[in-house]
Amino acid sequence: MEIKRGIPVSPGVAIGPAFVVETEGTRIPHRTIKKSQIDQEIERLRKALREAVADAHANRDAISEKLGKQYGAIFAAHALLIEDAELVGEIERLIAQQNYGAEYAVSRTMRRHAKALEALNQPLFSTRASDLFDIEKSILSHLVGEQGGDPLQNLQEPIILLAHDLTPSQTANLNPRMVYAFATEAGGKASHTAIMAGVLEIPAVVGLGRTLMDVSGGDEVIVDGNRGVVILNPDEETRERYLVLQRQFGNFAKRLDELRELPAETKDGVRAVLLGNIEFPQESGHCTDRGGDGIGLYRTEFLYLNKTRDPNESEQYEAYMAVLRAIGPDKPVVIRTMDLGADKLFNQADIYLDEKNPCLGMRSVRLCLRNLVLFKTQLRAILRASPHGNLRVMFPMISTLMELRQCKMILGDVKEELEEERIDFNRKIPIGTMIEVPSAALMAEEMAKEVNFLSIGTNDLIQYTLAADRTNEHVASLYTAGDPSILRLIDHIIRAATKHGAEVCVCGEMSGDPIYTILLLGLGLRQLSMTPQNIPEIKKIIRSITVEEAKTVAQEALRFETARDVNNYLREQTRRVLPEVVVN
Repeated sequence: MEIKRGIPVSPGVAIGPAFVVETEGTRIPHRTIKKSQIDQEIERLRKALREAVADAHANRDAISEKLGKQYGAIFAAHALLIEDAELVGEIERLIAQQNYGAEYAVSRTMRRHAKALEALNQPLFSTRASDLFDIEKSILSHLVGEQGGDPLQNLQEPIILLAHDLTPSQTANLNPRMVYAFATEAGGKASHTAIMAGVLEIPAVVGLGRTLMDVSGGDEVIVDGNRGVVILNPDEETRERYLVLQRQFGNFAKRLDELRELPAETKDGVRAVLLGNIEFPQESGHCTDRGGDGIGLYRTEFLYLNKTRDPNESEQYEAYMAVLRAIGPDKPVVIRTMDLGADKLFNQADIYLDEKNPCLGMRSVRLCLRNLVLFKTQLRAILRASPHGNLRVMFPMISTLMELRQCKMILGDVKEELEEERIDFNRKIPIGTMIEVPSAALMAEEMAKEVNFLSIGTNDLIQYTLAADRTNEHVASLYTAGDPSILRLIDHIIRAATKHGAEVCVCGEMSGDPIYTILLLGLGLRQLSMTPQNIPEIKKIIRSITVEEAKTVAQEALRFETARDVNNYLREQTRRVLPEVVVN
């Protein structure tokens, strides 16, 4: 049994067989086979070994010709090792005696030898371990390639997905009925992969660090999305303990479900509005099912991902209408214009792929202001949908007042076009801006004068304020919403919005983290937008305190000088109200 610790990003406990997605894309499927399949499986193995040897010989010849025989000899050694009778015999015995599938038997054997070499902690042997991983991938590519198609899309049984990292689009395509949970070596709490896990309500842990070399496809794995723990090959006692935790978590979720029809109102009668963050129209139901008051953030860029062409005006209009129909005519729906770029690539993304630092480059409104056809198409679709519900439009990644005014001007141009075409739209559609860049936070008063509402995007605000990549596990300790600088910026933004009569909301992952609920309420926030599955927990906390208690907590939190002290204090205050959701 091995225990790995990472960052919890989506709650829940799952137990199941590992499905390993390597960095290079090799996937290790089923663990065991029937006795009647043993001879067939051994023949599959031998065929794959012959093909891997042929690949090694081809690589030897090609490299020898290009770089010299001394380099080609590396692949000649690979071929000899693949044909090694002792190694092949060990793999075949796992198939014949343990009923292991060929892929699993290869992975178990190769990784056992590779780990033994790495444990010697000498550079020469570490290089040999890398050779074993290369050989494993070569053999597996032939074994897995025989099966045809993408194994993730053709799963025969539920699995626990383990990967170095997953893109937002990969995560979005996971089937929650077949993927019980996932865990990744890379990533942070506010990465888009983590966000998608919450949307899909799949337990997930990210930022584990080096893990894949310690697990083979089919190994039993436990993912504890509450505590950020991944357990490989658990012993029986641990397994039983987690089966009990699974039941307890399910019972707690049922108790929270009883709050669905009740308002998020404090004990002294102050009402808060709890909204949902969504990526796809069909997720609107998740928000209403959890007792949400509307949609506070519709991330429309997911309409553009994994497409051979950009969605046209009609397709976008239908997507927005689907959300309005699901939510109803009175509840608010905030549509954020496309935040493409950085890690969210789209049909025209190749134009910007050579950027050295895409997170600081051509993304979001900067991209929209460079591509007015793309931008205006979306604004037309939004405006056309606006008469059919309480629709609002919001601009992301605004850095300067000039950018915000440019976006408003283009929205005005689109309104004029629709007027000329006699197409109906809400002429007084509420306009908002995201505050997720320090420059915008410092200019919050000026921003508040320009719009109807501000929405604090804490994910990027934390990233840019602390200069800590939110997807990088190596700086995960720096990336925290509890840093005093973040608290002071949020306090400043809320005061600025209140002063100028603009509504203010937090729509980053901070809003759905229970330890920050009392703080945000105490700072004066009355709107929070979060992953729908977090709404019941946040509602429970709000209904358990008074505003005066929250103000006291906020005032005390603002006095601390380090994130560690802030977070420890807030955990203790939250544990007092709702101990089930706070990890020790």
